[in-house]
Amino acid sequence: MSLYGTMRTGVSGMNAQANRLSTVAENIANSSTVGYKRASTEFSSMILPSSSGSYNSGGVQTQVRYSIADQGATTYTSSASDLAISGGGFFIVEGANGQEYLTRAGAFVQDDQGNLVNAAGFTLMGYEYQAGVDPTVVVNGFDGLTKVNLASEGLTATGSTAGLMGANLPSGAANGDVFTTSLIVYDSQGNTRILDFNYEKLADNQWELEIIDRTSSTSLGTATLDFDADGVLTTSPATLTLNGGAISPIAGTGAVLNDIDIDFSKTTQLGTSFTPDGGKIDGNAPSKISGYQIDSDGVVYIKYANGELEPRYRIALANVQSPDKLVPQSGNVYSQGVDSGVIITGFAGSGSFGTILSGALESSNVDIADELTSMIESQRNYTANSKVFQTGSELLEVLVNLKR
Repeated sequence: MSLYGTMRTGVSGMNAQANRLSTVAENIANSSTVGYKRASTEFSSMILPSSSGSYNSGGVQTQVRYSIADQGATTYTSSASDLAISGGGFFIVEGANGQEYLTRAGAFVQDDQGNLVNAAGFTLMGYEYQAGVDPTVVVNGFDGLTKVNLASEGLTATGSTAGLMGANLPSGAANGDVFTTSLIVYDSQGNTRILDFNYEKLADNQWELEIIDRTSSTSLGTATLDFDADGVLTTSPATLTLNGGAISPIAGTGAVLNDIDIDFSKTTQLGTSFTPDGGKIDGNAPSKISGYQIDSDGVVYIKYANGELEPRYRIALANVQSPDKLVPQSGNVYSQGVDSGVIITGFAGSGSFGTILSGALESSNVDIADELTSMIESQRNYTANSKVFQTGSELLEVLVNLKR
């Protein structure tokens, strides 16, 4: 064994402990960073060829590991746009360069354009609802994603396109008896129109449903309702498409009534009184946006002043086979690495993805007590390695002095 080899081994040990101290310092510095994942240093030995009579000391090398898969504690806040994931998955965010990244840091707030942006300036991405239809996720890429924008708009109104009406029709009614209920629908400008649902008994187990615009008395559609001996509706399909173009707009408005699909599958014929179930219709009258809500599935609802909720976005999540192998980037975000596996996207609550908590944040998974312990260990080990180097240096000096 050479003295130089001893000194190089000591330096190797000091470098390794310095790396460990660096991760400890980073962990402590980010102990309060939302969604931060702890870094740790792993050591592995470097062995040099030796013989029974001569030993060559090698050294030690380090590799930094990130505990990205370990979830931090959840803390609750008063902001609905603060988001945490309970379970697997990452939020997909977009940087200023237009590149998508993954993150668990969900402290999102609206910027001046209404986009949800976290503390590091990354914008939350999701899929936009089209006509209230749940979006379809692209599992192997970021195509179709758009920025989640909650900018308040002026008054908005949506015309009705679909609804349902159920009712129990009295089985003991005489042929020709008519029972009526009504439903409010909205035209393209949010004006209300009242539609009367007239149920006329034609024969045993058979009724006719006619839907009439109350203002103009115009029939918008009819359907024959057939029931079996148990009073269960057998008409199929149990839907009726109303011809909205059959009635004139409200005077001076120019608004149109869309064709509306009415689902009457919940209609029954039983031995009790006529009982409408209240019905349901989509669309809304003009109303201001008063806020927003985000549910556990990641659906972002716009809340109107009249209390109605409209799904506007669905937050997308992403995951990889080995989250701990993701490549950390500045701003508490991660990108795909060669060892992490490919990125798969999906929605909260499906597959291996966790659920989204609104009004909550995921804390750093750093344990200060563990970090201080590691720091003390590193300090002692660094000192011990420096003593090895110092001893080698002193022995070398003795060797040099032999020449004098």
